[in-house]
Amino acid sequence: MTETGAPWVLREYALLADGERGALIGPRGDIAWMCAPRWHSDAVFSGLMGGPGGFAVTPEDPWNVWGGSYEDGTLIRVSRWVQSGGVITECREALAMPAEPGRAVLLRRIRAVSGDARVRVRLDVRAGFGTHPMRDARLRAGEWHARSGPLRLRLSGVPDAAPEPGGALMTRITVPEGGTHDLVLELAESEPGPAPDPGRLWADTEAEWARSVPDCEDTAAPRDARHAYAVLHGLTSASGGMVAAATASLPERAESGRNYDYRYAWIRDQCYAGIAIAGHGAGPSADRHVRFITERVLADGPGLRPAYAVDGGPVPAERTLPLRGYPGGGRRVGNSAGHQFQLDVFGEALDLLAAAARHGRLDRDGVRAVEIAVRSVEEHWQRPDSGIWELETAWWTHSRLAAVMGLRAAARELRHPAAPRWRDLADAILRETERRCRRPSGGWRRTAEDPRPDAALLRPLVRGDWPADDPGLAPTRREVERQLTRDGYVFRFRHGERPLGQAEGAFLLCGFLMSGACLADGRPAEAARWFERSRAACGPAGLFAEEYDVTQRQLRGNLPQAFVHALFLETAVKLAQHGG
Repeated sequence: MTETGAPWVLREYALLADGERGALIGPRGDIAWMCAPRWHSDAVFSGLMGGPGGFAVTPEDPWNVWGGSYEDGTLIRVSRWVQSGGVITECREALAMPAEPGRAVLLRRIRAVSGDARVRVRLDVRAGFGTHPMRDARLRAGEWHARSGPLRLRLSGVPDAAPEPGGALMTRITVPEGGTHDLVLELAESEPGPAPDPGRLWADTEAEWARSVPDCEDTAAPRDARHAYAVLHGLTSASGGMVAAATASLPERAESGRNYDYRYAWIRDQCYAGIAIAGHGAGPSADRHVRFITERVLADGPGLRPAYAVDGGPVPAERTLPLRGYPGGGRRVGNSAGHQFQLDVFGEALDLLAAAARHGRLDRDGVRAVEIAVRSVEEHWQRPDSGIWELETAWWTHSRLAAVMGLRAAARELRHPAAPRWRDLADAILRETERRCRRPSGGWRRTAEDPRPDAALLRPLVRGDWPADDPGLAPTRREVERQLTRDGYVFRFRHGERPLGQAEGAFLLCGFLMSGACLADGRPAEAARWFERSRAACGPAGLFAEEYDVTQRQLRGNLPQAFVHALFLETAVKLAQHGG
C-alpha cells in the first residue's frame, strides 16, 4: 500500500515465498498480501484487495527513495531506502525455509547501512480476508503472542511495541549505524514452539536456497534464468503442487470481469514448469512436478481436473469477498475452472512423464500414469472441451495437437509394449484434426468453425514429434505474427473485431512460445528478438505477470505467473543450446 492507503501498480511488488505460501511486499516495506498457513488459505494481509491487515517496516522519514534486489538465486529480498543526509536503511526479508505446511515464519532483518536507521514497525494480522482482528495480545518473555481467527501468532524483536485500539501492534526502532535488528513473525494453527533463533533461521534459509537453485550459467540469460528457477521453486510446495500465481482477482483489464484466483496448481502449468526444469537438468526439482502429476492421474484417471489445491485437494467453488478489490479488479476467490474438462492436460502430462523417462527418472507409478493418460485420451479425444484458455466448449485444435504431442513423446521415450498402439492413436487423432482444422496452406485453425490463428497452437507444434516435411509450424507461426502481434509482443487470439490490446494485454507466455517457434523454424535471430522483448516485460523485481499492457507498459493479471517464468527458463535453455 502507498502512504495514502492505495495499492501500488503491480510492477512495484516483490515476492517472498517458501513453497507453502507467499507474500507480496511493496516498495515502502509494506506486506500487502499473504495467505496463511497455505497458498489456498484465507489471506491474513489483504491490503492488495482493499482489505485490512498488513506488516510494515518503513523508514520513519517519508522523504526517501526506494530500491531493492534479490540475493542471487533466492527469493531473499533486500529492500533499500536512501534518505536525507545520506542515511541508507535496508531490510532483508524472507519466508523461512525449509518450510512447514502448517506454519509460516517471516524473517525481517533491519540494517543501518549508513547513519542510524529509524523505522516504524506495524503488525496487523487479520485472518479470514480481514474479518478477524488480532486479539488476546500478551507479552511473554519479550515476545508478543496473539490470535487472529483460527491462527496463533508470535512476534519477536519488538518487546516495546504497544497494542493499538483495533488490536494491531506498533513501535519505532532505532538501529545504530552498522548494526542490525531482527524481527520474526510466526503464524500457525497450533501453539508456537521454542523461541526462534534468527541467526539459525537465516542460515537454514540460505542453505535451502543454495541447495535448490542451480547457477544456470548454461542458459542464454543466466542471472534471469536463475531468478525464474527460484520463482518456480518458491511457488512449489513440498507436496509437489505448484501454484499458478500467488494472488487472486487481479485484473487482466480494468472492469473486464476476468479476475481469477490462481492460488492453485494447474496441471498444464505444472507440466510446463517440470518440462522446463528437466530441460535444464533432471533432478529433485523436476521429480516433484512429476510426482504431483503422477499422483493426480493415478487418483482421478479420465476425471483428471485442470486444477487442484497444492495438497491435491479440490479447488473450491467461487465466492465473492466483502472487499473493495484491486482497482479495476474483482473480489472473487475459488475457481470454477477446477471442474472443467480440458483434453490438452492429458497431452501435457504425457509430455512431462516422457521427459522423466528420457532422463531415467520415471518409476512404476509413473508408467501406470502414462497408461491411464493414454487410455483417457483414447476414450475422450473426440469430446469437445474447454481448451487451454478455459473458454466455451468446442473442438479445440490445440487440445488435439497437444494429445498427439504427448502420445508421440510417450511412445518415443518409454520402452513399452503398447508404444506402437500409442503412435497409431496419435496418427488417428492427427488425421481427423487435419480433416477438420488444417488450412489449405498447411497451417492450423483454432477450431473447425473458427479459421483464426491462436498463439497456443505454437506449443505442441514446437514440442511435438512432427516430420521434417510437415508444413504446420511455419504457416501457423506466420499467421500468429501477422494477426496477433503488436510492437514485438504476442497476444493469445482476437476478441471479435476489436483491435489488439483493447480486450486484454499481450500474453507473455505467448511471446516465449513465439521465440521457441522461430528457433524451431530455423530463425535464431528472430527467436532472440522475441525472447528479449518478452523478457523485458517485468518489474524491478524481475517478476512476470500473466499479461502486459503494451500501450501503458504495465503488468496485468495475477503475479507472479508461474507458467511465464517456466517458458522463459525453457526458452533460455534452448537458445543457449542453439548458440543464442
